[in-house]
Amino acid sequence: MTLQEIINSIESLPTEDREYLFEFLQKQRIGKKRTQILTNAEELKQAFNNGTAKRGSVDDFVADLLGNDDGSCLE
Repeated sequence: MTLQEIINSIESLPTEDREYLFEFLQKQRIGKKRTQILTNAEELKQAFNNGTAKRGSVDDFVADLLGNDDGSCLE
């Protein structure tokens, strides 16, 4: 089934069913985001416990993201 066919099928549903589908999909997205946040938190906790988590200021973080060790990118 193509995406367009799915859209057409959804459009043909009664309003109540479309609202239920929308709420269902919203709850699924929220659940997946929560699961991802939990996974990230567990990985960070493990890295912290292992001593492999990086620490620093926001400037340090930005410099690390930009690959600039001295933070001069913020000047």
